[in-house]
Order: sequence, then C-alpha cells, then structure tokens
Amino acid sequence: MNDSNQVVDSTPAPFSFPPDSGTTPEPCVILSFDVEEHYRIEAASHLSFSPEVKAQYAARVGPVTRWILEQLGERDIKATFFIVGELAKNDPGLVRDIHSAGHEVASHGWDHRRILAMTPGEFREDLRCSVDLLQQITGEAVCGYRAPTFSVVQHTTWAIDILAESGLLYDSSIYPVCHDRYGIPDAPCSPFLVEGPGGGRILELPPATLRIGGMNLPVGGGGYFRLLPTLFLKWGIRQSFRHGDPAVATLYFHPWEFDPGQPRLPLQGLSHVRTYSGIRRGRRRLVALLDEGHFGRAADIARRIDGAKCSTYPRTLSSEIVLNYQ
Repeated sequence: MNDSNQVVDSTPAPFSFPPDSGTTPEPCVILSFDVEEHYRIEAASHLSFSPEVKAQYAARVGPVTRWILEQLGERDIKATFFIVGELAKNDPGLVRDIHSAGHEVASHGWDHRRILAMTPGEFREDLRCSVDLLQQITGEAVCGYRAPTFSVVQHTTWAIDILAESGLLYDSSIYPVCHDRYGIPDAPCSPFLVEGPGGGRILELPPATLRIGGMNLPVGGGGYFRLLPTLFLKWGIRQSFRHGDPAVATLYFHPWEFDPGQPRLPLQGLSHVRTYSGIRRGRRRLVALLDEGHFGRAADIARRIDGAKCSTYPRTLSSEIVLNYQ
C-alpha cells in the first residue's frame, strides 16, 4: 500500500478522472457544498449583525444555491449539501429543492458554531436538532455531518464518539493540514476509520490535499479554490487517485463564494484576503471544473467504502485519536 503522506508527484500531469486503474468505484470525486449565510463565517465571528443585515445575507443564499443547482442539473451531477439547521428552518423550500434534484442533504450543525465553542452536551443537542429538522423536511435519513470550520481538532476528538453514537454513516470534519483555525496535520489524506477516546468509530472523509515538500497543502476547495491556480486542485485529485487507499478525493465549496455581488463584510488584513480574493472568478472556475470531471454524493461513495470494510493507516493521529485498522 502506498502512503499518500510519503509520496509526492514530481510534475502535475494532465488532469483527468476517474482514474485509469479502475480500482476505485466511479465516481471517486465527492462534490460538496456547505450552505450557510455569509455572515456566519468564522472570520466574522467577532462581529455583530443586526437582524436586518442577517436577513439581507439570508436572502442571497437561495438564488446563488439555485444557480449551483442549475449548473449541476445541466451536467447531471449529484452532490452533497451540508446545510446549517437555522437556515433550513427559515428556508425549508431551498432544502426541498436540493433534495428533490437528487442531491444529498447532510448536517452542517444548527447555527454554525464551531465544536470548540461547545460542551459535549451542547454538541450532542446541536447535532440532534439539525439532523432531526433536515430529516423532517426531506423525509429521508441524514447520513453525514461536517463541522463548521472543520472544528474536529485535537481538543475536540470527543465529538467523534457523539457522531458515532448518532448512527451517522460518515463525518467530513477532519482536515489533514496545518492551519491557524483548524486541522490535524498528521491525519490520513484519504478516507479512513477514526476512533474517538470513548471507542466510537466512524468513517472520515477528509478534504483533498496535495503533498508537497513533506507537508499537506489544502487544495480541496473553499478559499484555496479561489486563491490558488486550479492546477493545484487538479494535481491534488490526481495524487489522491494514484496514492490514496481508497482512491477518493473530497471537494468542498460554499454558495456565498459564487455570489460576487454580495455586500462585503468589514474584515481586515488576512481575513479579508482569504474571504474575497478571487471571488469574481469563482463561478467561471466552478463551471470549468464541473465540465471536466465525474462527481458523486458523499453518502453513495461512503457506502461503497464501508461495504469494502475500508481500514487503513495503522497508526495514531495523537494520544486522543486512534484509527481502527483491523
């Protein structure tokens, strides 16, 4: 087995997927969108907003998300939408539109609070409320969860046990990178089973990375999709296909990133750069990406991985996270 944490492609060969080897079921690129109002982003967590301003941002979520649905529909692409519970409560019609188009509806928490800001009891209730509401709206079981700001980190691994006991099929909250707001740098870069400190186990679908110079470069979406040349994202996908076990790449985006006309938040310095650089070319880049690849829903690919009893990387992430590698 090749370890994607050790192997580095020397040159980014032409982008193509699915892989030629045929060892991974098609499609093997998970396409996902985190649906939240723009004011909820972590970079703005220190700011206060009036109800009128919140409503202004909330009103923009539906139109831009439906633009995404149109682009996916034209190409017969199915994706996963991780939706904030409060947004779903206020706009259940958007959730139904996503679901009726054949896309997966998954949980992005109730109000986009990071797990770091919650106790285990609060997180359990946050998860329950969001999952219950989404299931009531769609009439279908919720299979997956993604923590706001990828906030399953070294100090919140207790959340893995809660996710496992909830009966969810998969989680997509651990980003194997070094970042000031999130990340577990030594976590595996391809799907793996993770075990919490209480013994709970769940399938983890980490966002795509690119291994360069002994470090994982985050290339799976979000601001990196806008800030970096798309060459890096394509290179990361190819690396996942060549050296990942299983050969799966997970991409993530936010609808607000494709709404260049939205009012700008009063962010400063690095936060402003991360949030708004490249936002005017976001739609063009997304359309080009959708035209090139084959994509799938997280739940569908997770079921295939689970059915094959995926168990990889027989090592610990830290003293608090232990991988199952039977």
